[in-house]
Amino acid sequence: MDPSVYQRMASHEDAHWWFVARRKIIARLIKVFVKKDTELRILEVGCGTGGNLGMLKQFGAVTATECDETARAMAGRKAGIEIRDGRLPELDDVPEQDFDLVVLLDVLEHVEDDLGALKGLASRHGKDGRLLVTVPAHPWLWSGHDVTHHHFRRYTARTLRKVAEDAGYRVEAIGYYNSLLFPMVILVRFFKKLLGRDTADDAMPSQGVNGILQNMFALERHVVGRVPLPTGLSLYMIAEPVRR
Repeated sequence: MDPSVYQRMASHEDAHWWFVARRKIIARLIKVFVKKDTELRILEVGCGTGGNLGMLKQFGAVTATECDETARAMAGRKAGIEIRDGRLPELDDVPEQDFDLVVLLDVLEHVEDDLGALKGLASRHGKDGRLLVTVPAHPWLWSGHDVTHHHFRRYTARTLRKVAEDAGYRVEAIGYYNSLLFPMVILVRFFKKLLGRDTADDAMPSQGVNGILQNMFALERHVVGRVPLPTGLSLYMIAEPVRR
């Protein structure tokens, strides 16, 4: 990603509505599909500036990777753990161990060879291990935000499921989220394009607007993974490697 994106991420992710609400939704997905009675062994691939590490550490011991040197340093300071320079698909800098949960949170769209990346992760799971992926949805929503964030693609439920199955996973659950705000975001992006302002969407809004958006988005944690949502700005997927 552009260096400016990492700087904004580091300054916003503790308070920005999207980051805060998404953490709540991800935590709910872990509780519904993954949580065990014992602490989980968790690998976060592409942790960025570390905004999710505190939430993940509530579920167990976390190993994290980030290929951008600046973001890696920020994440290490924030989380107080060593962030490894493990790059997909090899993850050479990650210790050989079986993880209960591997997460890629809005990471797969940044990887040119997404099939190879998932194949590389399939051998990193322990018994009953799970993969949790979130990605931006709908190719027709491609905008300046995707360009600035160096995305290679946006996904549909069908294309995300296919790449996971081709990589050797069985998909347990897949669905949309960030649905309540979907109509509003569509309108905002339409008018931005109409006015020639096709820019990234990660600016920090006013405190009041930020609170409203956060509460609306976070409401979905009560239904995500339990009730299918018809559409949304993002997709989640829970999968397990096929044992041969």
